[in-house]
Amino acid sequence: MIQVENLVKYYGTFAALQGIDFQVPSGQVLGFLGPNGAGKSTTMKILTGYLIPSSGTVTIDGIDVLEDPIRVRKKVGYLPENNPLYHDMRVDDYLGFIADVRGMSSGGSKTSAIDRVVDVCGLKRVWRKGIKELSKGFRQRVGLAQAMIHDPEILILDEPTSGLDPNQIVEIRELIRSLGADRTVLLSTHYLQEVEATCDRIMIIAHGRIVADGTLEELTGSLPPGELKVTVKGPREDVEKQFAELFPGGEVRFRPAEHDGEVSLRIESKPENDENVLEAVFDLAKGNGWKLLELHRENATLEQVFRRLTMDPVEQPLVMGGSGV
Repeated sequence: MIQVENLVKYYGTFAALQGIDFQVPSGQVLGFLGPNGAGKSTTMKILTGYLIPSSGTVTIDGIDVLEDPIRVRKKVGYLPENNPLYHDMRVDDYLGFIADVRGMSSGGSKTSAIDRVVDVCGLKRVWRKGIKELSKGFRQRVGLAQAMIHDPEILILDEPTSGLDPNQIVEIRELIRSLGADRTVLLSTHYLQEVEATCDRIMIIAHGRIVADGTLEELTGSLPPGELKVTVKGPREDVEKQFAELFPGGEVRFRPAEHDGEVSLRIESKPENDENVLEAVFDLAKGNGWKLLELHRENATLEQVFRRLTMDPVEQPLVMGGSGV
């Protein structure tokens, strides 16, 4: 559905995009991550026809964005980071105006389109309210409605949950996930939990280059597992003393426990030593009559992958072949 080949964009002498390639098949929700200034918004503006690339090609459903941008915009719904709302209009008037801009007739097709987005985006109870009266969450819903009113095959969403409270984030997240059931969604956000909860695939960009591309499992699995996490129930002073003696050299870090009477700690060790370490922990707990409540190695997280690649980007992508095709 989206095909990008060797995309380059210069602002003066600054290369915002340095020859990126990727594709997004139909019916996939792609999380597009990167630090500020990485090239995310530039990429999305090129995909939607708002910016012209310095070189490279972009096709949307087989249509070249440069050759036929009007046809492309009919297939794409775009919610930019700065939600394009007219605050002095009511919700019903605004969506009617957007439908007119999209070239919909004043007959049944316009009415049914508005009814559809009002229902999907949950706007019935604010239908006749002024946009300036709405909460940030409902304003984002109106922004999504304007992006969807022409029933596009592709949705491109730039920070759709920026500035929302936790409840509003969950609501918009669930809405985005439902939208991805029958259309292609490209989602840019700084909320990693949002990506983990909604996206089929994750792509990370840094310094104008794609540095990771794959599923959550592929990306987190590409890093070595983390520390061993241990929780025992026993006298804190004895537990800390004996674990420190069992693993000298700063291999043990004690953490605040969730419950009274418990001691939580993390052990730095290599996965190949797991068998010996696990036996040593088990024997120590058993020998002292402590209850062993938790013993497992933590997996790498998306946050760790993101920080590793964006703070010190690698020359070659961490994972490729995550296009879903």
